[in-house]
Amino acid sequence: MNNPEHSPSPGLPFWLGCAGLIPFFVGAVCVFVAPILWQALAIKAFLFYSAVILSFLGGIHWGVAMSQDAPGTKGFNVRLVLSMVPSLLAWPALLLNYVAGVLVLMIGFLLIRLYERQASSTKRLPRWYQNLRSLLTVVVVLCHLAVLVRLNIMG
Repeated sequence: MNNPEHSPSPGLPFWLGCAGLIPFFVGAVCVFVAPILWQALAIKAFLFYSAVILSFLGGIHWGVAMSQDAPGTKGFNVRLVLSMVPSLLAWPALLLNYVAGVLVLMIGFLLIRLYERQASSTKRLPRWYQNLRSLLTVVVVLCHLAVLVRLNIMG
């Protein structure tokens, strides 16, 4: 098993993570400044992209369980089950009204980040990943908050 405390801080994940923020940022801006018909499309696109990325984050933990936990152990079983939660939050969020959907997805990002900060995860995830995920989560949550503001004040 790799020692996550001593792993280098790779540049590629940072740049890919930042690139992954582009649809969040563009969507959040478009819900304010695009023509009204495009705003509705931007909200849908934002929701769909958010659901995909939240599901992706769950998949990371499925991979962590497979690569770092012994099959059949409590840690393996718990991590596999919890890796499914983001997808099981994301999919129904797409079926809700926009405000509820954005809120559920935002809460999902916060919950997975809290899970990643637990001792069982900090032992298995490299420090660079933890730092990157903290940064990405802050930006993603701020984008969700911006979309919620738009939906609530401008209807």
